[in-house]
Amino acid sequence: MNKKNCIRFIVVLIVCILFLCGCTFKEKRAVIEFASWGSKSEIDILKPLLNEFENENPDIKVELMHIPQNYFQKIHLLFASNTAPDVIFINNLYLPVYANAGVLEPLRIDNTQFYPQSIDALSFNGQLYAVPRDVSSLVIFYNKDIFNKKDIPYPSKDWTFGDFLSIAQELTGNGTFGISFEEDPLFYLPYLMSNGGGILPDEINKPESQKSLDFYADLRKKYHAAPRKNESASATMAQMFLQGRLGMYLSGRWMVPKIREEAKFDWDIVQFPKGTKGSIVQIDASGWAITKSSKHKAEALKLVEYLSSKSSIEKFTGSGLIVPARVDVANSTVFLDGQKPESAKVFLDIIQSSKPTTVTVDYREILDNLKQQMESKFN
Repeated sequence: MNKKNCIRFIVVLIVCILFLCGCTFKEKRAVIEFASWGSKSEIDILKPLLNEFENENPDIKVELMHIPQNYFQKIHLLFASNTAPDVIFINNLYLPVYANAGVLEPLRIDNTQFYPQSIDALSFNGQLYAVPRDVSSLVIFYNKDIFNKKDIPYPSKDWTFGDFLSIAQELTGNGTFGISFEEDPLFYLPYLMSNGGGILPDEINKPESQKSLDFYADLRKKYHAAPRKNESASATMAQMFLQGRLGMYLSGRWMVPKIREEAKFDWDIVQFPKGTKGSIVQIDASGWAITKSSKHKAEALKLVEYLSSKSSIEKFTGSGLIVPARVDVANSTVFLDGQKPESAKVFLDIIQSSKPTTVTVDYREILDNLKQQMESKFN
């Protein structure tokens, strides 16, 4: 064999060895399928984290299944067809359905780093089924410029329903409304909870609940301090707030990045006003669950532990999008970073008085029926 052919032979041999090694490597890697919803900004945070995880765990490959719309409908179908991914991102509003069906793996973790409310929210019948990423609750965003223009003092943390109504009425006028109004139960549940009521079938007909629903409906119908449907037209409450057409807006931490970016006015947040039982809003949580059908549960748990670690949660928190479920991150400068809102600590203060949403297996059906019942009341 001449020198030239010898070199060719060696090159071909090396390529074959590398190819075979690559094939062998791929065959040995555990492939974890991971499903999540999320905006582009969330996925932009998630993808580098998954790459880092793979670098630290070369024997595991993660395949991200991003489902930005109709997430739980598609997850239902995957479970029904026995093709569920190994890890799913889930919230407490849907978790009972899957936990009750026995398709999620019970988890045991060191939960001392997490807010107890987030652990409770992601548990079913006393068993944890998802490791928390964030907690979610509602606060009042308010336009400080409108308050200043109308010479109205900013709301205090001790304000009551009476104070709230007076301020909403004072803010209303000249194309501006005092408070947002949304017909999804998510946004009027705090009115009921703060007065000792609720929206489940055994709660909704209580006097406390009915009185609170009347108060909420009257914000729009009697006092005209909230926009009617024809007055908001196709604009969402978020859009009306950003347009300067709402003095106050009830929403959650997920709105912070958008308001930071688009608001042309000064703004801040305050806790929901106090009813007869205090200021009580529901607290929800999202986190990562492992499916019962996973063939790689140990590797899936590694992924969940990595995503819920302090360094990973800090990356999610830095976007301004979430209130971290980890206490150490929530009380750090990563969350309390000096950006708007100035009163960011309100998101943490209200956790202690918040209550996890009471969710039943048929909760979605209850909400659908409630929306139909409330249509005429609110309009």
